[in-house]
Amino acid sequence: MPARPPDPGPESSSDGDLPRWRRRKGARPQEIVAAAMEVFAERGFAAARLEEVAARAGVSKGTLYLYFPSKDELFKAVIRAAILPNLEQAEALVAAVGGPCFPLLERLLRMVARLIATTRMAVIPRLVIAEAGNFPELAAFYHREVIRRGFGVVAALLRRGIESGEFREMPIDPNVRLIVAPLLMSAVWRTSFDGVDCEPTLDVTALVEVHLGNLRRVLLSDAGDRARAGEDAP
Repeated sequence: MPARPPDPGPESSSDGDLPRWRRRKGARPQEIVAAAMEVFAERGFAAARLEEVAARAGVSKGTLYLYFPSKDELFKAVIRAAILPNLEQAEALVAAVGGPCFPLLERLLRMVARLIATTRMAVIPRLVIAEAGNFPELAAFYHREVIRRGFGVVAALLRRGIESGEFREMPIDPNVRLIVAPLLMSAVWRTSFDGVDCEPTLDVTALVEVHLGNLRRVLLSDAGDRARAGEDAP
């Protein structure tokens, strides 16, 4: 009878019906990133220990280092996994969909609100803000990979709306920041204050709907208002 493979120790937890040592190695990076998200969310970046990440992922610390040579690189991988697919979806949507811009803006803000309300993604902005002073390279990475691109999506919509006459003439950059600000506040609030001192859970969906109502009054030109009224008419 062939000898049974040796007990792999911490990597022997199951994945469905397969022990971890028989699973494809390609699954390990995703599992490590998922475990890292949990640890970073609970401990913060500075206090997170790679030993704990490895234990939660069911791998040795040496195995973790095969895929991620440092805690910085692991945190970057968490950002890429949690945020960039949604950002790429938003970029593709704005590039592919023509017509009025405000309905697109509504879709984007509601999509972000849903992610903030229902996923762990909301913890990442809070972690970056909290650690920016001590880890400026991570803040620069987040700014380059997330903020700059996200601002670019909103700026592109504003420019299109102004050029078509749907939106009023306005300075682009400050309005982009004001459009994004309530979403950032929602992410930080939800991951910092929800449930603290009997504070009720923030209703992110309701907040964004109020924000969209205010933006509708501020952004739409007279022509845009008329077009919107035509869309809303029975």
